[in-house]
Amino acid sequence: MINEAEKERMRKLRKTFDMLRRLEKVIFRPFFPYRRHGNLTRHNEGPLIIIGNHYSIWDVIPAAMATDRAVHFMAKNELAKIKFGSWNVGEQALDWLQCIPVKRDGSDVQAVKTCLKYLKNGEVINIFPEGTRNHSYEQFLPFKGGAAALAIKTKAPIVPVIQIERMRVFHMVDVVYGDPIYLTQFYGKRLTADEIEKIDEWLRAVMMNMRQAYIDRHHPKLKPLKPKKEKNRK
Repeated sequence: MINEAEKERMRKLRKTFDMLRRLEKVIFRPFFPYRRHGNLTRHNEGPLIIIGNHYSIWDVIPAAMATDRAVHFMAKNELAKIKFGSWNVGEQALDWLQCIPVKRDGSDVQAVKTCLKYLKNGEVINIFPEGTRNHSYEQFLPFKGGAAALAIKTKAPIVPVIQIERMRVFHMVDVVYGDPIYLTQFYGKRLTADEIEKIDEWLRAVMMNMRQAYIDRHHPKLKPLKPKKEKNRK
């Protein structure tokens, strides 16, 4: 049972997202336009995991449009260190949006516990399984994992949201929404790490096939992105 403090937290976040969706229509879309294709059902009941490919910080916008509810975004914990002068804008933004900070290597146990709590409450989380931004259109990066295990544990459907191109100012981008994926054949089973990894690889293949099928039909001459050099990371 959800206690009153949790209900208040959920109500507060819902108000925040209602405001952000209004701003999305009048501020974001005129500058970063995109078209939605595929299964445009609004998934407004029960736990939900939204996954997608990752090109830029703006990827969260079409992902959030898969539902009318609030969405908890998994965000790398480095974002909490962003400052504007003495104002720790990153940390306050993550708190305001109730994001789930996660370590880049995917070993964050607390992040997993937080995801499980939200999903068991019937809430929505968004994961970019590539773990970092992809600077190429050729393939998706290897998945870090997590989405499949969470979906099996909580019996939550997974909705893939696939961007055909990276969002750019005044450039129309197509976004394809897939049918919800239910991993029912794995519910209640004890799976090894290798078995979970194979399910994540299958999810990656499904998403890549969705994107390629749309490109073959509508954008056969899509120009690839030129890979960027990755900065050295500690």
